[in-house]
Parts: sequence; C-alpha cells; structure tokens
Amino acid sequence: MVVARHRGTKITVDLGAIKANIRTVLHTLPADQKLFAVVKANAYGHGLVPVAYAAKEAGATGFCVAVIDEGVALREAGLNEPILILGVNPVTEAPYIAANDLSVAVGSLEFLQEALPLLAEQGLRLNVHLALDTGMGRIGFRQPEAVRQAEEFMRAHAEQFRFEGVFTHFATADMVDTTYFNHQKQAFHKLVGALDELPPYVHVTNSAASLWHQQTAGNMIRFGIAMYGLNPSGREMAPTYALRPALSLTSEVVHVKKITAGDSVGYGKTYTAGQDEWIGTVPMGYADGWLRRLQGFKVLVDGEECEIVGRVCMDQFMIRLPHAVKLGTKVTLIGRDGDAQITAQDVADYVGTIHYEILCGLSHRVPRVYRD
Repeated sequence: MVVARHRGTKITVDLGAIKANIRTVLHTLPADQKLFAVVKANAYGHGLVPVAYAAKEAGATGFCVAVIDEGVALREAGLNEPILILGVNPVTEAPYIAANDLSVAVGSLEFLQEALPLLAEQGLRLNVHLALDTGMGRIGFRQPEAVRQAEEFMRAHAEQFRFEGVFTHFATADMVDTTYFNHQKQAFHKLVGALDELPPYVHVTNSAASLWHQQTAGNMIRFGIAMYGLNPSGREMAPTYALRPALSLTSEVVHVKKITAGDSVGYGKTYTAGQDEWIGTVPMGYADGWLRRLQGFKVLVDGEECEIVGRVCMDQFMIRLPHAVKLGTKVTLIGRDGDAQITAQDVADYVGTIHYEILCGLSHRVPRVYRD
C-alpha cells in the first residue's frame, strides 16, 4: 500500500466528532447498556486504529470488525477490549482466533463440532457469539432446536468454548415501515427462548435501532455508521439525536487553463465547452475512490459550486471554474467551505448508492489526517 502524501488530496477525520457521537448515544441508553464501536472496513474509511482509540476514550467497551485481520491489527495496536468478528470464518482459523483472544460469530453447530478438536489440540478456548438469522438471510441459526443444541454443545465442552454472546441483525431498522422489523424482533425472542441461560452479551441494536427503536431488547449496541456522524436511513427518516459528520475530503487545483468554445475535455470527448471557460485540474480519481460516475457532480472552490466536466480519470478530474484561480487553491469534495456544504449523502444520491459505499470506497492511497 502506497499512501500519496506528496499531493494536496487528503481525508481529514475529526476524532472529536466521533467521540461526541458516541457520548450522545450513550446519554440516551440505560446505564447497563454496553457499546461496541463498529470499526470494520478501516472504520468505514476513517482509519481503523485512530478511530478505535477515540471510541474507547469516549466510552466504547469493545469493538466489532468484519475479518480476523482487523481484529489482530487492533490487538497489535495495544487494544485489549473484547473484539467481535462479525463475518463468517473458516473453521481452520478457530485456533488463531482464540490465540488472539478474539470473539467470533458462529451460525452453525457444524462449526463448533469441527473446531473442537482443533482447539483441544492446542489447549485453546474460543469466545463465541451465536448468530441468529431472524430474517436478514445472511448467516445464523434459524431454528430454536439448533440454537439449543449449540448451547448444549458449548456447555459440554466449556474448556474449548466460552458462550459469550447471542445476536441478530435487523434488515429494515432504518425504514419507516416497521412491519418486518417487528417480525424479526419476534423471531429473535423465539430463538433466544430456546436457551437455558443467556450469555453475557445479548445484542440486536445497530445504529438505526439506537435512533428509532431504543426499547429493543439486549444489553449491548453495535454502533456503526452513526458513530461517524451519518444517518443510517439516508433521507428517509430524520435522526432522533444530533450527529456530527467526522470526515471531510479535500484536494487542490494543480493546473488552470482557459479553453474556447468547441474545445473538449476528458476521455471519450464527453464534454465540449459551449463558450470560453476556465478549467481546473484536481489530483484525485477513481483509483482514490472518486467514482467515474461523478461526471456532472459538483465540488466547492472558494465556497462556490464548480461542476466536474469530462470523465473522472484514474488519478485526476477536471472542473469548470468561474474564473482563474491560483494553483494550490483548496477544493472541497466532501465537507464545508464557507456557507456551502457537500455531504457524503449528496455524493451517494448523485451516483445512486448509499453513503456507506462512498466512504468505504475511499482508497488507502488517500492519506488520513486526524484532528481532535
């Protein structure tokens, strides 16, 4: 991985905003509720380790990741809190997970049965969270009897398994229509009812549920997109508490030229000037996560909206300027410039996706700069 530190393109992450968002939601929760910060996918593009430390300082008592390597990276960074791997993992990795004191989502009895001899051979104990599929259709147990069998198996082999948690994930917690949400909640209660004893962590609440379904059962929430200051519902529902966006994306003008009517810009000759125009070149492209489909979108220069003209290139894109500007003039792609603002939601709306994808798509080539 090469980070492009010698150009003017950068991501600025406001760790103070992340802390504020965590403290805000903690203020709304019962005192016995724990909060695990979801820092998978490089903390949604914000930076795994710096965000994790900021979350810990703000009151997070654990972390959620998607893959083993993310959990190991947190351990190597000196974080000793519980770390739950939410994704499915090969059973052959069970000893490695246990050796790094990571917790793992398990959605089948077969995983436990096959992991048993591998763990016993090395004298290791695996922290397990049973995943319950209540309607997401992704991973997890679907029948109460299977849940009961998994619990009995872990109790019978307590030297190799610690039954640490049980959870599900809601598919529509961020939607106005609560019909399917309520169906999933009922399914969760039915599946959990098959357990003889609840584990230490019972968690169903994600960012969306923390905003609009605060009475949902459980004693721990998985705080994801709202931690970064973004509304999990997009524009469908308004947040019930204040959110502070933590990420801004800026670059600079590295070349300025005047073109005349009839001149074209970019690959494919997709833009032709209708009059004399000033064109600026910005050093960021689709290799950095600024999508090719953003032709025609806007950026901010000196607080003014400037259209992206021509196709976004791999490493650069061009904008139509209102007038000539100095080289090095700041360009805001996501964030605020004066009274004007472009949000990650605005970018997502333009290309027909969600802001999660926009943030996670920002490549490692773009340096992250942190302020608090």
